[in-house]
Amino acid sequence: MSFSNPEEDGPHRMPSRRETILSLVEMLLQHPGSNGDLNQNMQPSFEDDKDVPSVDEHRQTAGAETFHRFQRRIDNLDKQLRNFANATRQLGSSVAILSSAFHLRERIAQILFLYRENAADLFPRKISHATKESIETAKIKSRRRGKSARARANTAPNVARPIIDENLDLENFPEQFEALAKGIVTFGRCLNEFPEFSDEAINASITSFEGDLRYWASCLQVYTGQFRYPAVQRYIHDLTAEMGEHIDSITSTLVMFVEVGVPTIRFGQKHKTDNLLNLSTVATFFSAVTATTLQFSFNLTPSSRALDAVNSFWFASLVFSIAAAVNSLVGLTWKQAMYRSPGNRVPWWVLIWIKRSPLVFLVMSVACFSLGLCLFTYASNQANATKIITTIFTVLTSFGLAAVSTWFAMERMIFLRHRGRKWLSDSLADVTDQFLAIPGVEKILRVFRGIKKRFKVAKRALVRVSSKTVSLLSVNSSSDSEKDDLEANILPISNGHSRNPSAMASVSQLPTASDLGTPSTSTAPTPVTGRSPMLAQTGPEPISPGSPGVTRGKQLWRNALQTVKMRSVAAAPFGRMPHRQRTTSSTLGNMADRKRTMAEEPVKAAVLARSRLATLRPKLNMLMATEGLEAHQALVRHLQFSPDGKFLATSSWDRTSIIWRVEKPSLSLHRVLAHPQGFVGQVAWSDTGNILLTKLVRGMKVWTEDGVCQKTIDRETNVESITWFPGGAAFLSVEGNTVTKLDLRGKILDQYDFGQMKLHDVAVTPDGMRLLGVGPLLSSPTGLQPSKSPAEKRLVVYNTELKQIELQTPVLNDVRDITLARNTKHGLMALVSYENKAPPQLWKMELLKDRENAALLVARLTLRHTYMPKHAVEFAGPSYFGGRNDELVLCAGKAGDIHIWDQESGTLLRHIRAQAQQSGDLTCIAWNHAAEDPFMFATGSHDGAVRIWTKPEVAGADAIDEINADCAEGDEAGDMELTRSPSPFEIDMERTDSPLTQTEFEAVERLRDLTLASASQLSIGTSTTAARERMVAFAEDSDRE
Repeated sequence: MSFSNPEEDGPHRMPSRRETILSLVEMLLQHPGSNGDLNQNMQPSFEDDKDVPSVDEHRQTAGAETFHRFQRRIDNLDKQLRNFANATRQLGSSVAILSSAFHLRERIAQILFLYRENAADLFPRKISHATKESIETAKIKSRRRGKSARARANTAPNVARPIIDENLDLENFPEQFEALAKGIVTFGRCLNEFPEFSDEAINASITSFEGDLRYWASCLQVYTGQFRYPAVQRYIHDLTAEMGEHIDSITSTLVMFVEVGVPTIRFGQKHKTDNLLNLSTVATFFSAVTATTLQFSFNLTPSSRALDAVNSFWFASLVFSIAAAVNSLVGLTWKQAMYRSPGNRVPWWVLIWIKRSPLVFLVMSVACFSLGLCLFTYASNQANATKIITTIFTVLTSFGLAAVSTWFAMERMIFLRHRGRKWLSDSLADVTDQFLAIPGVEKILRVFRGIKKRFKVAKRALVRVSSKTVSLLSVNSSSDSEKDDLEANILPISNGHSRNPSAMASVSQLPTASDLGTPSTSTAPTPVTGRSPMLAQTGPEPISPGSPGVTRGKQLWRNALQTVKMRSVAAAPFGRMPHRQRTTSSTLGNMADRKRTMAEEPVKAAVLARSRLATLRPKLNMLMATEGLEAHQALVRHLQFSPDGKFLATSSWDRTSIIWRVEKPSLSLHRVLAHPQGFVGQVAWSDTGNILLTKLVRGMKVWTEDGVCQKTIDRETNVESITWFPGGAAFLSVEGNTVTKLDLRGKILDQYDFGQMKLHDVAVTPDGMRLLGVGPLLSSPTGLQPSKSPAEKRLVVYNTELKQIELQTPVLNDVRDITLARNTKHGLMALVSYENKAPPQLWKMELLKDRENAALLVARLTLRHTYMPKHAVEFAGPSYFGGRNDELVLCAGKAGDIHIWDQESGTLLRHIRAQAQQSGDLTCIAWNHAAEDPFMFATGSHDGAVRIWTKPEVAGADAIDEINADCAEGDEAGDMELTRSPSPFEIDMERTDSPLTQTEFEAVERLRDLTLASASQLSIGTSTTAARERMVAFAEDSDRE
């Protein structure tokens, strides 16, 4: 199944005549009293097949779901940005982050608007364009938030609503991507301006998103003027998946920042403000103390120099303390201001004054006060003891203050020098080691260690003597205390019962009544569930004085209740199982939609499609695997039928290529082409069918149909693929970003440069004027590389006369191969194959007049079909056209599935599931265009086998009915016994190329053994041991010759 869109023929800035008519018809049908039957005749037809409108409906639904999923991601990001703005509003220096968050919300709103317009063009039945009225309504709501211009200016950024520019056009996608990248970078830089919290995950996600946005913007610059083309629109729409992953990453990091980062920053800022507040309090208190003490020295007489010095120091202390208090309050206000500049935007002297001056001034104030106090004791003729004590304590406190201050300063210096790689203690250890390395210092240290050791020995002896003396003196007292403990164990209690130690031991292991959940305050023990009654009755039950005892009957009832509760809990440990509710299947709804869309198709197109499909289906249903060839000893890399259908060429990783002669009812071996230089990756027949090219890693060989090697052409770089140029006199070699045109003798005729692309395959138009190439970009036009997303892939049309790229079309999946249809009745059709699970696509190339130069024709590619399988399939190798007029499209899956579609309508005509007797995965497929009745195609597998699929040789209507019945059951090929053909290595025939050496054949043997170890032996093949012996023997015979 597939979809097509005839409306993709050009940029549709204005609705076409057909769209206008359909819109009017739809409006008439919505009017009351309209005839519903008119809708069946006027509904547009998207395809010729009955299944395609439902596929187009599926495409519309899937595309709308993709857009809505992207819209939800954008909405979640916008919500988290608003939450982030509300959470960070109370932080200091938050105005920058609030502004960047608001501008980021504006950018994602613009992106969402453009993506809505893009999706509305692609899926008009599911998504509508944003109307001008809705944009004006959003502007009015935004303006109503403030009653005046002053009120609107004072509106907080987190409260304001982003306004969408109504002049945005799809051509602004690159500019909007670039602006979003700048907004993301600004937002990340503002986040990093909070030194209290730093997270590498946030920086990594922001950097990755910014890199991909710049890469996409650079690549999209090439498509200027083509943003209304459906191919470019579809590529931009497909970018929502990769962009959505980045948006989810940013959203999750914002959630984490709000939950963890904001409290951390708030705590760090609060800690700093608390420190400043404490400094201000201490400085204020100290200034009061200084002013008070200053009164004692100010009026002291007679005046002297010592007294003047005291007043000077105390006045200085008062000034420094007041300065410390004021600067602390200034720093506190600056820290809490949301509009303050971040630290990296403030001059260094301002930061030093705000952060360091309060503490420095307070330390200087304390120092001046201490010096003045010492001098005051001498100037006021205090007692000698007072003078000495004051001086000693002042020196000690001053020394400690100086030492701690020096330690703080050294720590900061070490941090600035080593950037946190070393602590101050590590640096001191390094200095100590350098000091010990000085000659003579080690000897002095040995002397000190010896003295220290003797002191330790004397200390141990003194400790032993003192411990023995204490133990001898405490022997009598310890024996008396043990006797008192024994007597205390058998003391009677108040109710007259004695405490039996054994009974107490047993009772101490039992839970009390309070453990059972009863409200009783009794301390009577309760026997544990599962304990025997004899053990439960051991010893009397102690009862607390003054409280009634629990009777034995009540105790037994409690034990029984506890046992029942424990068993009920153990029986259902996981609670009740959830009840599964059946949901209504959507099959009936889908069938109703299918019937409705089928009724809406034009009758004439349906009749033509059904007649064509009715002719093709019986022929395809007759195809079965009729013959299995044990062709190669390793993986079959490629195969191709000759244009006349007489030969089949296969290539393998066993360094051989084989030409088979196509004869009814089976194939016969024609020639074995040996390639000692390496693996054979591709075979290509010329248009006449008399020349065969085989591709090596760095070269190619030219063969005749009889297996004669005419030329071996070596290349300096790896060859990706080869294709024939029209006429058969030259061919093209794809090498990196260059396509080289060579003749059959290896002479370079021309070269075509594709710029920053790594080409995988090319196809040439029948007139040789243009090349169609596929492959990924090596870098963007500005030299950028993607951060997280894969590189952009493109379909390129190259003009060989002008030697320049004429058209570039982006695709999302990994494109590998391209094939042109030989039948140009409906235009030039190109079949593009992708890797992995991406289905093949049919593109149509048309020549239109250039907008700037009307005399010049330029190419344009339009997507016609995407050939969808019934279920997800990992495709193997390229897909090809089938049928004599290329009316079929066929592709093989790695698991063995084969899909055959109708080329014109995209209807899946035949689906062949994997065979039970197939032992290896499929690797390639080829169609015999010369075989019309019956059809014929071949498949190659991983184990080296080649299967031929055609109509079996059966007679009678009963046999045909039996085959049809087998094909109807699961669309399988049936259980027909395959014709076994011998391996070419078992046939004693001469090779056409130079013989292989024994070393080369041993390498082939090792490769074949590894291949056979990874896959089981093909059931249709013969014994491989004999083939191996013959192969080695053949190599030895060749060497002897």
